[in-house]
Formats: sequence, C-alpha cells, structure tokens
Amino acid sequence: MQCKVSDRTRHASTVPMELLRGILEERYAVDTGRLTRMTVHAVLPSGPGRDVRTLALHTVSVRQRLAETAQALRRMSEGTYGRCEDCDKAIPLGRLRATPHAARCAPCESRTAFATTERRAS
Repeated sequence: MQCKVSDRTRHASTVPMELLRGILEERYAVDTGRLTRMTVHAVLPSGPGRDVRTLALHTVSVRQRLAETAQALRRMSEGTYGRCEDCDKAIPLGRLRATPHAARCAPCESRTAFATTERRAS
C-alpha cells in the first residue's frame, strides 16, 4: 500500500524533489530522442559495422529506462515518490539522487533482485 507524502515532508523536500523532477524530465527527453534515433537507424539498410542484435539490446534498455522514468514521474504526480513500494519507508535522498527512478529502498530492492535471481535459477 502506498501512502501519500505528508504536506510537512513535501514542504521540507521541495527543493530536492524539484531537482529530481528536473533530472527525470531531462532523462525522459534524452531517452525519447535516443529511442527515436534508434528506430530510424533500425529501418535503414544494413551497412558495414551495423550490429542488429546490439541495436535491439540497446532499444530494450532505453525502453526500460523510459518506463522507469515515466513511473517515477507518475509517482511524483501522485505524491508517492520517495516512498518504498514494498515497505512504505522513505527512500533516502542519496539513493534517489543516485537512482532517481528508484521505487524501492535499497534493502527491499536487494530482496526483490535476489528473489528474481532465485526464480530464474530454478
């Protein structure tokens, strides 16, 4: 369950949140442009040194980043940005600065990654 960020918390963190919003919006714009260029490049005739598989992998990566960024911007609009989706604790500002799209605190992210790895291994 996600809780809205309180007015007190929102006021105390307005400057960092606006900075993070700017970072996310810039990242979204850059990745949108990158995806557009990759799409155009993908339809061009093959040439020397063109690796279709690498282009496909990069495209998947950029689409994933776009989705993560869009989700983070949505959480900001809803007032739930900066709260862990699993434990509902505040995500430390340092983590958000390093990974602005983070939806989980580091301990919950580690548990999620471990569980995903375990499922793939079995």
